[in-house]
Amino acid sequence: MTVAILGVGVMGEALLAGLLSGGLSPDQVRVGEKRPDRARQLTEKHGVTVLANTEAVAEADSVLLVVKPQDMGAVLAEVGASLRPGTLVVSLAAGITTGFIEARVPDGLPVVRAMPNTPALVDEGMHAIAPGSHCDEEHLARVEEMLATTGKVARVPEGQLDAVTAISGSGPAYLFYVVESMIDAGVSLGLPRATATDLVVQTVSGSAKLLRETGEHPTVLRERVTSPGGTTAAAVRQLEDHRVRAAFMTAMEAAANRSRELSGE
Repeated sequence: MTVAILGVGVMGEALLAGLLSGGLSPDQVRVGEKRPDRARQLTEKHGVTVLANTEAVAEADSVLLVVKPQDMGAVLAEVGASLRPGTLVVSLAAGITTGFIEARVPDGLPVVRAMPNTPALVDEGMHAIAPGSHCDEEHLARVEEMLATTGKVARVPEGQLDAVTAISGSGPAYLFYVVESMIDAGVSLGLPRATATDLVVQTVSGSAKLLRETGEHPTVLRERVTSPGGTTAAAVRQLEDHRVRAAFMTAMEAAANRSRELSGE
């Protein structure tokens, strides 16, 4: 298998590193990159072949499009004619539908839409994938194999991908926002910032591990920490009074709506 990656920014390079650590050799990967300095950096760091976009896709069995949604149309116009029959096209751009891509590539090419998230940088990503109209089980399995090198993969209907974008695609930003707020609260309460940071980061990491390994519902785990009339109960009361739960729901609805808007733009 030969894989081409177009768009080797933070996420693209994370996938590149994952594919190499997962068993692909550098000579099985083609990278599309126009900037000479970036091309040289990728070759020196990963040993991969860096080509123009059209040349990269012409040599590939699978093409990963890790580009911004607003750039997808231009990239497809550039490379569409260079795609070989049977090439698997995988889009990781928020809001871009499989139909949008299928209309801009040769007829019959299999297209898979994927939504990753940034924990893929440390091999703890959450990827969701959905098939286009020409995909079969082999195509989905191939995408799962590629993305599993940087995290967990779930299959969903394409109609759910805007919600996935809102939950896991954008989700790390919400959690970082909470972490940032908790650290600031610790400083306000008199802790050194470094101490507050260690306390919060380990608490978040440990809580996530507790959720994963126990399989308990988060409500059950929260109630175990919340003694009647205690400190946690006092804090949770404030969160409820300030409608934090409702704010999270509204925020994620806004993210899902924006994902749908991107497909129209």
